Amino acid sequence: MKTYMKSYWMLFVALAVVAIGIHFNILPHESAGVLPMFGMIGNIAFNNIPANVRVPLFYAEMDNSQAGYFSQTLRTLIIGQKLAAGTAVANVPILVSRTDDAKTQFGIGSMLARMHELYRANDSVGEIWCLPVDDAGAGVQANGTLTVTGPATETGTLNLYIGAQRVQVAVASGDANTAIATAINAAINADTTLPVTSTVLAGVVTVTARHKGSLGNGIKMQLNYRGAAGGEKTPAGVGVAVVAMSSGVTDPTLTTALAALGDDEYDFIIMPYTDSTSLDALKTLMNDTTGRWAYNKQIYGHVYSAKADTFANLVTLGTARNDQHATIAGYETAVPNTPWDYAAAYAARNAAYIAVDPARPTQTGELIGILPAPAGSRFISTERQTLLSSGIATSYVGGSAVRVERAITTYQKNSFNIADPSYLDSETLHTLAYIIRRLRSIITSKYPRHKLADDGTRFGAGQAIVTPSVIRGELLAEYANLEESGICENATAFAANLIVERNANDPNRLDVLLPPDLVNQLRVFAVLAQFRLQY
Repeated sequence: MKTYMKSYWMLFVALAVVAIGIHFNILPHESAGVLPMFGMIGNIAFNNIPANVRVPLFYAEMDNSQAGYFSQTLRTLIIGQKLAAGTAVANVPILVSRTDDAKTQFGIGSMLARMHELYRANDSVGEIWCLPVDDAGAGVQANGTLTVTGPATETGTLNLYIGAQRVQVAVASGDANTAIATAINAAINADTTLPVTSTVLAGVVTVTARHKGSLGNGIKMQLNYRGAAGGEKTPAGVGVAVVAMSSGVTDPTLTTALAALGDDEYDFIIMPYTDSTSLDALKTLMNDTTGRWAYNKQIYGHVYSAKADTFANLVTLGTARNDQHATIAGYETAVPNTPWDYAAAYAARNAAYIAVDPARPTQTGELIGILPAPAGSRFISTERQTLLSSGIATSYVGGSAVRVERAITTYQKNSFNIADPSYLDSETLHTLAYIIRRLRSIITSKYPRHKLADDGTRFGAGQAIVTPSVIRGELLAEYANLEESGICENATAFAANLIVERNANDPNRLDVLLPPDLVNQLRVFAVLAQFRLQY
C-alpha cells in the first residue's frame, strides 16, 4: 500500500511539473527535448540517411553546420581602359595578381595596367580583378606641346614629369633646341610605361595621350617637380614652354562592362571617371532597391573614384551627388598624378585597412606612389572642411607623404532633402556589409533546412526545428562576438530592441528587427585649454 501511494504521489508531482512547465513555458523544448521521465526519445534529423533503411549495419553522414566560422575574402575590381595591344577581352572581368600580367593583358602604358601597379603598391595582398574597357569609338586623344628653345650654355639634365613619372634627358653645352627636342621625343617614346607618345618637328614636341577621352586632359606635364632642393634644374640656356594637355573628349560608356559583373562580389570598385554618366551608372549598379545593396541581392561593395580640380569645382561636383555607395577623392591640380593613379591608390589604402577591420577609420593611411602638391598649392584646412561638407573625400600631406584624411561618401541628404549624416563615412557601409554577411553565414550554415515552430513547442532532441527564441539566442550570441571584436557596442540595448517573430501572414517566414549599434571612430579630439597663471 505504501509503495502504491508513493508511486501515486510521484506521478502526481510529475504531472504537476509538466502542467507548470506548459503554463509558464519553461519546458526544455528547443534543444533538450521533452522530459525523459516519460521515456520519449526525440528523432535526430538526418540529412541523408533514410528512416527506412534495412541493410545492416553502420552508416555515417557528415554535417559541418556546427563546425563552420565566418570567413570572407574581400575582392577589388578596377575599371579602366585597355590598349589594343592588350590581350584581354574588353568588358569581361579578369583576375590579375601581378602587374606584369596586367601589362600583358591591357597593354604596356595602358591606364588599367598603371592602376593595377598603383593599387598593388598600396595593397600587397588584396585579390584584384580588372574590368577592361576599350576607348570610345568617337573619342579623341588629348595632346599638348613642349616647345624647346636654346642652345644650351651648360651641360646638365632635363627632368620632365609626365604625370608622376619622370623622364630624364641629357643635355650637353652647345646643344641646339632641335637636338634637345629630338632627345626629349626619343626619351618619351623609349619609356613605354608612360601614358603618352610623342612626335617632334622643328624644336616642338607634340605629346599625345595613349587613350582617347577626357581623362587624357588630366595628364600633367612639368619640369623639375622636386626643384633645386631635389637636384632638379634646367640647364642654362635651355627653355621648355609647356602647353597643357587638352582636347581629349568622350570617355567609354560603362553599361556593357557593368552588366558583365553578374552577381559576383566586389567590395572595392575603382573607376577613374567622375562624369555624371559614369557616376550614375555605378549608382544604379549599387543602389538599395534593385542594385547590389538590394535585399534580394546582398552583394554589397563600395565605389571609389578621384578628381583633380579647383576647390570651387570640386564643391560643385560633390554637392551635385548624393550616393552613399560612392566616394570621390578630390585633390589639387598641382598634384602630378593622373586621376586613375589617385583613384587606385586611394581605394587601395582604404581596402587594405578595411580588410583588417571594417570599423576602424582609414585616416592617416599613406598613398604610396602619389606625389604631394607643392607647399602653397595644397587645400588648406578650411577648404578641406568645406569639401567634407560637400560630399568630397579629402587627403592631406603629413611626413612628406599624401595621406587619407577622411574617406566620406557623397551622401548628404535624405529623401526629404534634409541634411542626413547617417551614411557620411564609408566605414559605416563596410561595417554594415560585414555584419550582415557574418549573420547570414551563421543562419545559412547552421539552419539551412530547418523546420519552423512556435516557442513552447515540445519536440524531440535532435530535431531540425528552430523557434523564434532559438534564432534570437543565436543573434544575441553573435552580437556579443561582434562587440568583442570591436564592430558593435551596447549589447544590452541591442537585446532590448531585438525582435524575432513569425510573420503573421506567412507561417514559413521569420521576421527580424535587427538594431546593431555600430562602433564609432575617433574623428575629433577637442580640448579646452583653460589655463591659469596661478592656482
